[in-house]
Amino acid sequence: MNIANKLTLARLCCVPLFMLSVYGFSSYELATLLFILASVTDWLDGYIARKYHLVTTFGKFADPLADKLLVMTALIILVEKLSVPAWIVAIIVCRELAVTGLRLLLVQDSGVVLAADWSGKVKTFTQMIAIVLILMSNFNISFPIGEIFLYLSGILAIYSGIEYFIKNKHVFKNL
Repeated sequence: MNIANKLTLARLCCVPLFMLSVYGFSSYELATLLFILASVTDWLDGYIARKYHLVTTFGKFADPLADKLLVMTALIILVEKLSVPAWIVAIIVCRELAVTGLRLLLVQDSGVVLAADWSGKVKTFTQMIAIVLILMSNFNISFPIGEIFLYLSGILAIYSGIEYFIKNKHVFKNL
């Protein structure tokens, strides 16, 4: 297993640690630090994979999955703990599940693993920024811009989801 894939697996391991830090220790500082660390691995594994030609089928599948698990876990916790509107999280979660379903159809139909597109990467980045800023509001730092990033990420979730489906509409012709 190459270093990029190990970083993706490390990000997956951060998900239960993030949850434990919130629920087990009630520590938003630790949760924020873990989330930032996991978010950095998202950028780092992609950079390493592209720079050193370590792009793998596993990485194309596991990297966006790790992002989805990290972001969706954090957003669901934020709905419960910090009054983040559930409707925006529902939009984001539905988009993630729909694109994951599309990825599965593409693999089944043509053996193609759908890699993340630029709009999906920007969407994930804005979600991660929003989550960090919202988490930071728990230790007496007011960042209302976190909410702006959250709504922007909702818009980008819709846009990128539509873009993925339009670019891959051919998969539905055989159903």
